[in-house]
Amino acid sequence: MILSVKGLSFTYPSRPVLQDVNFAVSPKDFLAVLGVNGAGKSTLLKCLNRVLKPYSGTVFIQSQETGKLSGRELAKRIGYVAQRQESSNTTVFDAVLLGRKPYIQWEASPTDLEITRKALKILKLENYALRYLQELSGGEQQKVVIARALAQEPELLLLDEPTSSLDLKNQLEVARIIQDVVRDQHIGAVVTMHDLNLAIRFADKFLLLKNGVIFAAGGLEVMTPQNIESVYSVPVKIKEIENVPVVIPV
Repeated sequence: MILSVKGLSFTYPSRPVLQDVNFAVSPKDFLAVLGVNGAGKSTLLKCLNRVLKPYSGTVFIQSQETGKLSGRELAKRIGYVAQRQESSNTTVFDAVLLGRKPYIQWEASPTDLEITRKALKILKLENYALRYLQELSGGEQQKVVIARALAQEPELLLLDEPTSSLDLKNQLEVARIIQDVVRDQHIGAVVTMHDLNLAIRFADKFLLLKNGVIFAAGGLEVMTPQNIESVYSVPVKIKEIENVPVVIPV
């Protein structure tokens, strides 16, 4: 088990957001976190990565409680990609090399440089290495921040809406890259998503949040029209097109 979450709750001063959340992630799990705006998806990721301190509950990475790990050690274990990224005047290579920061003492070692090149290769960014972030499209920049997270060599990826604002081609490509990385690197991923069709196509585990609690969790069997309507208040049908399930609002 890579990640274990037990009794997690979080409250903003104005309102509770998450209540008694329990779930686990194993190697090769691509877990899609689904729910309407304000359901607590982004807050959940921030609690897992200790950006926010949970009101109650415990988060374990492997068998270690995240609250007892140093920031450097946590960054070695968890790669986090926030929903909004700021573009800077740096090269793609240097941006990805930043993922090695938890490991670098004085200067980047040959190992750090090689791991950075490997992350660039996985995201098919080798030809962009010396370009500046500001020159890239939104889809290319998103691949860079995912590559930076991979350069951390994490056991777990936390990705907050990594396909939002991307065109169809880049949505499919980024989702497929996440799927491949999780499988090939034997790591886990917790990914918040809005696009149900993208989630149902690429993820293998699902967590449906409603009003800050888990409404349903499991494999493809929980992605039923009844559950989706209960969470999103929209009636849907699920059809298969060339063996790919498709959610259709009705």
